[in-house]
Amino acid sequence: MKFSSSCQISEEIKGAIVYLDVGCTESFQFLGAFPLLLELGVRSVCSLENLSPLDVVADWHSNSEPARKIVIMTSRLLSDAHRYVLRCLSMHRNVSCCIVLTSISEIAHSAYPDSPLGPDAYREYESLLVQDYEELTKRCDTNSLKENATPEDEGWSQLTSSEDDISHFVAPSGAGDPYEEDDRIGREEDLRQKLAVSVHHFPLVLLPFSPRVFVLPSEGSVAEACLSARHENSVSAGLPPLSSGAPSDGEDVSPGATLTAQFLYHLAAKMDLKPEIFSLGDISKTVGKLMTDMSSLYDVGRRRRSAGLLLIDRTLDLLTPCSHGDSLVDRIFSSLPRKEHTTSSTNMKGSQSELKHGPIKLKRAPLDVHIPLSKILYEEVSKSENFQLLESFEAFLHGWNSSDPASQTADLINLSTKINAEKPSNSEILSGSFVSTENFHGTLYLEAILDRRTKDGTILIKKWLQETLRKENLTVNAKIRPGFPSKAELKSMIKALAKSQSSLMRNKGIIQLAAATLYAMDESHSATWDAFISAEKMLNVSAGDTSQSLAAQISDLINKSSLARSQGQKNGKMDSSKGILSFQDSLLLTICGYMLAGENFPTSGSGSPFSWQEEHFLKEAIVDAVLENPEVAKLKFLHGLTKELEANLEKNKLEETKEESNDQLESDDFDEWGNWGDEDTDKNNSKEKVYGDMQLKLELRDRVDNLFKFVHKLTSLNSNLSFREGPLGLGNFGGDPYLSKGLLYKLLSRVLGKSDVPGLEYHSSTVGRLFKSGFGRFGLGQAKPSLADQNVILVFVVGGISAVEVREAQEAISESGRPDIELILGGTTLLTPNDMFDLLLGDSS
Repeated sequence: MKFSSSCQISEEIKGAIVYLDVGCTESFQFLGAFPLLLELGVRSVCSLENLSPLDVVADWHSNSEPARKIVIMTSRLLSDAHRYVLRCLSMHRNVSCCIVLTSISEIAHSAYPDSPLGPDAYREYESLLVQDYEELTKRCDTNSLKENATPEDEGWSQLTSSEDDISHFVAPSGAGDPYEEDDRIGREEDLRQKLAVSVHHFPLVLLPFSPRVFVLPSEGSVAEACLSARHENSVSAGLPPLSSGAPSDGEDVSPGATLTAQFLYHLAAKMDLKPEIFSLGDISKTVGKLMTDMSSLYDVGRRRRSAGLLLIDRTLDLLTPCSHGDSLVDRIFSSLPRKEHTTSSTNMKGSQSELKHGPIKLKRAPLDVHIPLSKILYEEVSKSENFQLLESFEAFLHGWNSSDPASQTADLINLSTKINAEKPSNSEILSGSFVSTENFHGTLYLEAILDRRTKDGTILIKKWLQETLRKENLTVNAKIRPGFPSKAELKSMIKALAKSQSSLMRNKGIIQLAAATLYAMDESHSATWDAFISAEKMLNVSAGDTSQSLAAQISDLINKSSLARSQGQKNGKMDSSKGILSFQDSLLLTICGYMLAGENFPTSGSGSPFSWQEEHFLKEAIVDAVLENPEVAKLKFLHGLTKELEANLEKNKLEETKEESNDQLESDDFDEWGNWGDEDTDKNNSKEKVYGDMQLKLELRDRVDNLFKFVHKLTSLNSNLSFREGPLGLGNFGGDPYLSKGLLYKLLSRVLGKSDVPGLEYHSSTVGRLFKSGFGRFGLGQAKPSLADQNVILVFVVGGISAVEVREAQEAISESGRPDIELILGGTTLLTPNDMFDLLLGDSS
């Protein structure tokens, strides 16, 4: 059975305790669906990964009888969610019905590399779950887990975490159990009949920023799946490989491609669309082929509305998401703190796929941001006012922070203690997160600002605040001037709306959005972003000049960042409000500079767009910067050198201190014979230091050489692909506004203008191929459809999409003269420049 919405599962979830994994929690939070679940009759909504014994007694409707049914909703593969499901069942030993709703289809489970489930995955999992639960319950009741070491499990049980962890959540038998001890043995014998387990498909678990823009849950199996295996064209596990144009090997399909194809197929089916699939890039072609094969098998005879589906590899344009464009949403998501990533489930031991593809799963930055409302509301407020605000916000906080496991009863007691005790700190007492359904007179907040530039979006938020204040009949002490709002004006309007609990509850959507904008406008964040914009403009100008000019500009950025960091360390502080770029920032700019060079100087050298001498200076600048700043050793290309770099820095500091003390001694005119005999020792120490420094520098140069080999691959992606030539080039220098746009804008402009796009492949169905091969010779062949002829166009960027691209895509539709086109944009995740750095050089690289 397949469900596609919360309303369709109303009978299944009524009277049940609903558990959401972190991916579903992220999705439901963006949808604002928690109140809907309660309206449908669920007893409570709990976190699957953060189980608590208090979940058993949690009940929104205050029923006296214990729950007999639990519903588990997961965005992960069943094999990944199994240990959490087993913990949940072990804690709720009175339930007789367990319903598991997964967003991953049966076909995807069987097609996933090294999956233990076959084509009938759901039925297999039902029996295996009951079997594992029965075995675990018997072990826990006989205390075998405490007396004996856990043996190496075989089969399905090896997918679970250690059973000692699971047994921690098992509800104790005997005293306090609703069943009598005499009935326990009978329950154990009849467990298989009493525990009814059913698994169903629940697709469309996604994060909608608006009705027409969506991404996937950052901690769901589809987004976490590896898109690229370890080979010469691989850039990052979270990005598609560089497109070579060669036909893909059907047996070497990445897990990410398989799950993405399954998701898009079911998305189109639920939207009642028959997609005409077009693809650009190697992974996109693989996804298109998988979708076409599924459509040929399952959609024969079905009538659906025709729509165009355009699949694009992210690696065809890495420059746009790496750049700091003029987008308010990009600024907000780049500056706000994110929720910590949940510890992912362990991969299967000895997996052949892991050896072949590298890590099957990766960590993507969660899109669950935390808006620090307390920092805004409590600033410059007296202690008594703090207490009054806390008391009025207490009820709001518990519901607002719904995804936080700290909302359990014990923590609520601690919060009450804080309220009545000392002055609260600027911690996470007040925090918020975006809900895409919040609106102003029907206008969705996130949808309205998603395609806005920074200035336009901020002015629009100011207008909403003023209208809301007028509606609430509230006044602001500060004078509000027309035009772009200042930080003080935004803060005063936020505080006025949040003064009473009722006003806060009614207007929480605009309050959180205005607070997020205010946080992004803070000097510590906006100065760095503006410094990035200035540096990127200089790189663009230099790219239009000569390779020597561009190389000198990159080298200057690296040296300045290193110098600023060294001076900050000597002074004991770093002032981020001055827009000083860090060494990591300069590395991201180096990557941008190389991608620009690859487009503008493709024949400057073999493998590198710069001469040997120009690149040598760049490498030496990076080596010197790393030696001055050992904390950057957390970067992946420097792993294993942390201790050596820190020891080298400490040694240099001691040398400087020693030289200063020697200079002081000489100035005090001490007896020159006092140090006689120490010269040989000093010479030996000096030789050892020189040798050690040389060894460290040689190791660093090798690491930096490997880094530049990787950067050369990013350079070649712009020069090796035929569709990059001419109007689709990404160089953004010069006065032509068309040239400053990203690839998505240029593709849509050419497609809607019915111009040819080299490399764009159309995926014909089996029936279409039959017409082309069989009836074509008689003049009855069907013409190749065009994306421009479709009224509905779904664009999905495999690897992720940025907010700037959303705005540019909307501009392309507006300029095409086709307002009748319904454009739906999607991507694996929402990418910011920070996310791109992590994918290319950080932990996800």
